Amino acid sequence: MISLRYGANPHQTEASLQLPDPSPLKILNGAPGFINMLDALTSWQLVRELKEATGKASAASYKHVSPAGAAIAKPIDDAFKESQFLKTTDFSEVASAYVRARGGDRLCSFGDVLAVSDTVDVSLAQFLKTEVSDLIIAPGYEPEALEILKAKKKGGFVILEIDYDFMPEGMESRELFGLGLSQTRNSRLITKADLANVVSKNKSISDETIETLLVAAISLKYTQSNSISVAYDGQIVGIGAGQQSRIHCTRLACDKADKWFLQRHPKVRGLDFKEGTKKVDKTNLIDQFLLWDSLSATEEEMMLQNFNTRPEPISREERIEWNRQHKDICLGSDAFIPFRDNIDRASRSNIQHVVETGGSLRTEFIVEACDQYDMTLTHTGIRSFLH
Repeated sequence: MISLRYGANPHQTEASLQLPDPSPLKILNGAPGFINMLDALTSWQLVRELKEATGKASAASYKHVSPAGAAIAKPIDDAFKESQFLKTTDFSEVASAYVRARGGDRLCSFGDVLAVSDTVDVSLAQFLKTEVSDLIIAPGYEPEALEILKAKKKGGFVILEIDYDFMPEGMESRELFGLGLSQTRNSRLITKADLANVVSKNKSISDETIETLLVAAISLKYTQSNSISVAYDGQIVGIGAGQQSRIHCTRLACDKADKWFLQRHPKVRGLDFKEGTKKVDKTNLIDQFLLWDSLSATEEEMMLQNFNTRPEPISREERIEWNRQHKDICLGSDAFIPFRDNIDRASRSNIQHVVETGGSLRTEFIVEACDQYDMTLTHTGIRSFLH
């Protein structure tokens, strides 16, 4: 048993982690808290399953037991570099996976728990040196990378090492309000074979898009339900998590995805910030800039104080034209989609591929809606609720 800093809140002073013998988990540095461990153990399962499904280094950025972002390793282009304020695109595979995962939602990734499927190298450790993050979990660390990370947060950065081959089976249990609950562990892995049932008229899905659909579907398995994901080019660009209605999940995920694509717009990449503006402040200012039409006069005035020249807002027509340029955007649902309003909202964000459980009483109307928008629709037959 390992004592944790505290429970979900500081006044919950007694908290601990029970480990099997032999233990698959080691604390190499720092002192994790209760929520840290929830994020670490959930995010680890996501990246491990992504690695198994795609064969590529995978990463996730977690906050409050849901992913802010998740991604597989891919080269980073100049648009991503500029929109994320990166100094280089020269990253190792495992580093590129995390850089892309963290860039899926910069606001939500602030102070995250991160998980990677592969050994942490110097490339990733150097990137993490200046990022605001609380914990990392990985199957291993290069010695130099470990020393770099141990110096982070004045020595308080939490570093966990987990056995990649550890895979519990059977039952899992929890206690709630003094009562015990147990269930069979959700050990059903999602694979490419689960994406074979394409029920729409349009059945054209490239191998690269199948990888992105896997990222969308697997990420939802480790997101608090109800949940919807939007993924592009092997990474999550919008998550709507923990809402009671699926349309609200869809709106939230698509709104985030719309912002993500607009961060790459030339007007955003060309914003003329005042010298000395910190990266975290740039992130918040861009978020405000993209909400220009809804800002009050006071908010607009305060925002403009951070620029050397007055920015030119992105018009509605420009937004639509810009987002329409991006191809093979995918939407995932952790259960069946009950009403076509989800598909209608997805179409406004230029979604071209949908993956869901299927089996709704209104499935025929969902298929019809996807056909009207020339989307592909894939039924997995797998529900992925997490609570």
